[in-house]
Amino acid sequence: MADVERSVREELDRISPVLDPLGEMFAQAGHELALVGGPVRDAMLGRAHNDLDFTTSARPEETERLLGRWGDALWDMGRDFGTIGCRKGPWQVEVTTYRSESYDPTSRKPVVDFGHSLTGDLGRRDFTVNAMAVSLTDGSGRELVDPYGGVVDLATRVLRTPGRPEDSFSDDPLRMMRAARFAAQLAFEVDPAVVEAMTAMAERISIISAERVRDELSKLVLAPYPRIGLRLLVETGLAALVLPELPALKLERDEHHRHKDVYEHTLTVLEQSIDQESRLADLSGGGPDLVSRLAALMHDIGKPRTRRFVDGGQVTFHHHDVVGAKMTRKRLQELRFSGDTVEAVAKLVELHLRFHGYGDGEWTDSAVRRYVRDAGDQIERLHVLTRADCTTRNRRKAERLRRTYDELEARIARLSEEEELASIRPDLDGTQIMEILGIPPGRDVGAAYKFLLELRLDNGPMTEEAARAALLQWWASR
Repeated sequence: MADVERSVREELDRISPVLDPLGEMFAQAGHELALVGGPVRDAMLGRAHNDLDFTTSARPEETERLLGRWGDALWDMGRDFGTIGCRKGPWQVEVTTYRSESYDPTSRKPVVDFGHSLTGDLGRRDFTVNAMAVSLTDGSGRELVDPYGGVVDLATRVLRTPGRPEDSFSDDPLRMMRAARFAAQLAFEVDPAVVEAMTAMAERISIISAERVRDELSKLVLAPYPRIGLRLLVETGLAALVLPELPALKLERDEHHRHKDVYEHTLTVLEQSIDQESRLADLSGGGPDLVSRLAALMHDIGKPRTRRFVDGGQVTFHHHDVVGAKMTRKRLQELRFSGDTVEAVAKLVELHLRFHGYGDGEWTDSAVRRYVRDAGDQIERLHVLTRADCTTRNRRKAERLRRTYDELEARIARLSEEEELASIRPDLDGTQIMEILGIPPGRDVGAAYKFLLELRLDNGPMTEEAARAALLQWWASR
């Protein structure tokens, strides 16, 4: 506990350039103000950040007036929910009026009622570890307010709701997904009563908009321990409603156990892809990579639809890559992911088996060029996914696959250096094609361009003279 107190004290001292002037300003105006929620929790965990949440007795119009005098920039997009935000130097601040919010059973949007006390405001929050505050205007300095036992739950690493979980989830069903997300972020145990309520009320998630579900799912997938949160979604039935392809991977085992547990395999692939994320620093900025993690999560979702039993009890999943890519595109679009994310993840799912045609390295340079061409700007993520997809316990087989992929990457690097594989184009452009063949823009130019691109992939770079001769010969043969 002494370590927790020291962490809190150090963090409050660090953010005092915000706490002190804001507390004084609101107090002089006759209002209460408290640092609340995530910043308080993270201070106890020794985590520092510059996004600070406050709650106040002031109404939004008064908060706007006060922050307008103090901040460098002001925004009020959350006014309908009682929230006014501002930036002050490196700090981003949001101040929300004491409130209680609840959902009409048929509505996607909360009905907001402003409250009158800090304790009441904390009681409406999702979990006890987020229902702690540091009061800044009560005359006693920075006093910790913890009416629901958040400190103890933080120490024992348990997620509980301040009141009955049924009431909390009825007010905002998205909190059921937040339970899974916080479990994945903090590696906390979820209280059995919370799990029971999530299971009983899972269907209520259907009133939440796809965008809010997407945001929570993304935060869960990007967390340090996504397996924990994903398991909870599956076990409570929430996954069947928001990501049904995941629990569908829990295939009935065939009597001879001739295939892997696809569900467990998928979670392992996700973890193994996370272990390689340092390779993707240029794409992700050095943090968790959403596209790579989603691709790992979705790469085998085509298996349930393509599973077939053949002679001898063998199991096949022919074309599960192509089927899975279509399913991935449909699911991510329904969850309102961006078009770029949808296409990148679907491409990786469709290509994740391509390497297994490489065998013992007998691919031609032409095949390697096509592998790079088809992967495009997702080639590094494809490397990560393909390596992560090896979950065999047979060390000899795993080592052979690793060496083979090492060889493929070395060949890609060599050809890239020699031929600029990342930007493969025909040796003649469209203007040259039209000049040589004496034709106007149109379908024939596109056909000629495609012919020259295939020639380039097969043979590597050609001189302009050789490409011209090949083009004329192709044109004459049509």
